[in-house]
Amino acid sequence: MKINGNEIRPGNILEHNGGLWAAVKVQHVKPGKGGAFAQVELRNLRNGSKLNERFRSADKVERVRLEQKDQQFLYEQDGMLVFMDAETYEQIELSVELLGERRPFLQDGMTIVIEYYEAEALNVTLPEKVICQIAETEPVVKGQTAANSFKPAILDNGLRVMVPPFVAEGEKIEVMTETFEYVGRAN
Repeated sequence: MKINGNEIRPGNILEHNGGLWAAVKVQHVKPGKGGAFAQVELRNLRNGSKLNERFRSADKVERVRLEQKDQQFLYEQDGMLVFMDAETYEQIELSVELLGERRPFLQDGMTIVIEYYEAEALNVTLPEKVICQIAETEPVVKGQTAANSFKPAILDNGLRVMVPPFVAEGEKIEVMTETFEYVGRAN
C-alpha cells in the first residue's frame, strides 16, 4: 500500500531502496524556506543498520504489513531457537541473533509473536513483562529506605537488574523485556 511521505509514523514498516525498514523516529520539519518534510530514522529489519531519510509529502513510499503469528518456544539447539506454530503445529528454527540481548528472557513453553514478511521471519516480540527469580542480591539493610535507592541483583537467567532494597534472594519479580527494568513482585 503506497502512502505519502508525511503519513509515515513510528513503527511503520516500509519498503525503501530494495530493503525492509522500520520507522524508529519521525520528525515533521517546516523550514522557513522550501516545502515541509518528514525526517525519518529507519532501521533495517534484516541487518539492523540505520538510515536517516527525508520524505517530502509528495514522495510515495510502500508501506508493508507483516503477518503476525503466535509461536511457542520449544528448545535451543546449535545457536538456533526452535518454535512451534500454535495452530498448525509446524516447527521452525530461527537464529538466536534475532532476539539479541533479550534472549535470556525466553523461557521454555513461552508464547511469543513472530512477524513474517512472505515466508521470512523478521522480528520476534516477547511478552511485555516476564517473571524471573532472583538468584543473588545483597541482604536487606535496616534503615536503608531512602526513596529511589536500588541495589543490583542477578536473576536466574543470568541478567543483572536493579531492584528496590526490600527484594530478597529467591523472590520472583516481574521485569520489562524491552527496558530490563524491575516492575514489581510477582504474585
